[in-house]
Amino acid sequence: MIKNMSNIDRGIRVVVVAVFVYLYLSGMVAGVVGILLMVLAVVFVMTSSIAFCPLYVPFKFSTRKS
Repeated sequence: MIKNMSNIDRGIRVVVVAVFVYLYLSGMVAGVVGILLMVLAVVFVMTSSIAFCPLYVPFKFSTRKS
């Protein structure tokens, strides 16, 4: 698995996760939308931690400089 995410891309995802968690825990978003945001948050944290996004592969896209 080749890393395909830059540090900036990873940082943006972490900020988005923080916003999602805040919205969910503050009660601004609930129900199905809240659950979807939490699932996306988990996916973003996982992809950021390993610096690999599987959605980039089919498009041969990478934000990481080689």
